[in-house]
Amino acid sequence: MRKELQRRILEQLAPLVLAGVAMAAWAAWLGWDQHRDVHADGSETGPYGAWQVIGLGLTLLAPVYWAASRQHIAAAVLGTTTGLTAAAYYDWSDDATGLFMIGVSMVAIGSLLATTTLSLVIASRKRRAGPGRSRHGWPSNPE
Repeated sequence: MRKELQRRILEQLAPLVLAGVAMAAWAAWLGWDQHRDVHADGSETGPYGAWQVIGLGLTLLAPVYWAASRQHIAAAVLGTTTGLTAAAYYDWSDDATGLFMIGVSMVAIGSLLATTTLSLVIASRKRRAGPGRSRHGWPSNPE
């Protein structure tokens, strides 16, 4: 009975925790860089460098893996997507052009597709390996 209660609590908290982790990762990797870089030829880039976005993605691999490997696929997908979308909305909502919602929508769709794909791959590999098998699906101690 106690294990069942712990499992239910974890299922309820996992999406909230993953959303919080995603928002914190956004703040750590992208939240501090708000200025565009102007080059000598007048062109602008930024405000984020590719290394920042890659760092954000790599940081979120660990919590998504944790949730998906425990078969909490909905928590991995919805929590991460909600956190990234909320962070993007908060970060970009002061845009005077009003076009920030296009970017927020792209973050939502991209993170939804990426976390869904990743979570399903992780969960299927974990399920296929099963107890007593290696991560490749072979028996762990062949006779």
